[in-house]
Amino acid sequence: MALTNAGRDHIAKCLMNDTSPTFFYNANSFLGIGDSTTAFSATQTDLQAATNKKRNAMEATYPQRTDNALVFKAIFTTGDANFAWNEWGIFNASTGGVMLNRVIEGLGQKNGGNWGFTVTLTVTSS
Repeated sequence: MALTNAGRDHIAKCLMNDTSPTFFYNANSFLGIGDSTTAFSATQTDLQAATNKKRNAMEATYPQRTDNALVFKAIFTTGDANFAWNEWGIFNASTGGVMLNRVIEGLGQKNGGNWGFTVTLTVTSS
């Protein structure tokens, strides 16, 4: 997973209950999609798309955790994110906030219809 510096620091703050961090729970978790192919840098704080980017809230029962697997799921409806899906990230706010990670991945061209997007992060010890 391409963890950002802000994501790394946020995890450390959560572990220490430092500065009342905004947790990644249902009301505060968002999946963001954009059309940029700009290379990942740990210093990035948002998706790199200039205009074609969209954050959507979690489905009702997400995110979910089973042991060391974290699952995030959002639905992008007919009018949402109709552009090439080339980057994605997990956020704890609809705007601003912390971008936990950013991944460059060609997921296709959305032209209407509903697209569900599910991300599973697995935390490992190695």
